[in-house]
Amino acid sequence: MTRTFLDFEQPLREHYRRLDTLKAEHKLDPKISTAEDIEGLEAKIERLGSSLFANLNRWQITMLSRHPERPYALDYIENVFDDFVEIHGDRLFGDDGATIAGFAKLDGHSVAVIGQQKGRNTEENIKYNFGMPNPEGYRKALRVMKIAEKFNKPIITLIDTPGAYPGLGAEERGQGEAIAKNLYEMVRLKVPIISCVTGEGGSGGALALSIANRILMLQYSIYSVISPESCASILWRTSDKKEDAAEALKNTAEDALKLGVIDEIVDEPLCGAHRDYKKMFANLKEALNRNLDDLLDVDGDALVASRISKFTRDWTGTLTS
Repeated sequence: MTRTFLDFEQPLREHYRRLDTLKAEHKLDPKISTAEDIEGLEAKIERLGSSLFANLNRWQITMLSRHPERPYALDYIENVFDDFVEIHGDRLFGDDGATIAGFAKLDGHSVAVIGQQKGRNTEENIKYNFGMPNPEGYRKALRVMKIAEKFNKPIITLIDTPGAYPGLGAEERGQGEAIAKNLYEMVRLKVPIISCVTGEGGSGGALALSIANRILMLQYSIYSVISPESCASILWRTSDKKEDAAEALKNTAEDALKLGVIDEIVDEPLCGAHRDYKKMFANLKEALNRNLDDLLDVDGDALVASRISKFTRDWTGTLTS
């Protein structure tokens, strides 16, 4: 197994390498490496990981949110949901690879699922456009949300994008209008909407799927109007100030919860979602089920009213005029 370690994770590298070796040896012959050997090393990794991750700064969390081994939308769809049926195309221009949309089951409940997908290699990054949706992606998402409302199905969105694609073609096809239309329409949908930022929640590209009754963030995800690099380039004319920009942006899940921007933080496994997929899938599934149970019996008009209330409050938590 090949693992990627960020700069601040380097002290864990050798321990994980040794753990992978012990597990491989134990699988071949339990006498070579015992279960006790493995458990002892796992305990050592837990202690070291707890120490390294105890006081992460905002730039380190930003890097974790972009970790190349982090679970992506299709990973969650395959392991948190059942019987997923994908819908393609926006019926206007074409299909968008960065936006995965369709219908599935969440522990027996039929739901619409919309996720933003990144790639792990060059071929996949081209296919999924580096997780940056084109306008047809937002229109496809809205098409699926409208179908969900028609058949009274809750909507779940999984957000992980550096932002909407800024290319000339995307602008010519109405990128800004597509995002604005989603904001307008999502406010008025009379079914429960739950959004979860699983990695990067970047700019309007993320907001276009975030007008929800409940907004969740994974522990090491980020949610911000601009990336730290772009912010630094604007304010200081150099991306070298990206760490300072991350601190100023207050882009982490803890920051968003304190500001009242989100409703809940979903815990990640020790050392991040990329170190234990199975536990991350279980944590997200529990959070989605719990929040969905709270919303299923709420009247459609009340869902709309609560959504309007959520997004017309100023940062102090009071309603704007």
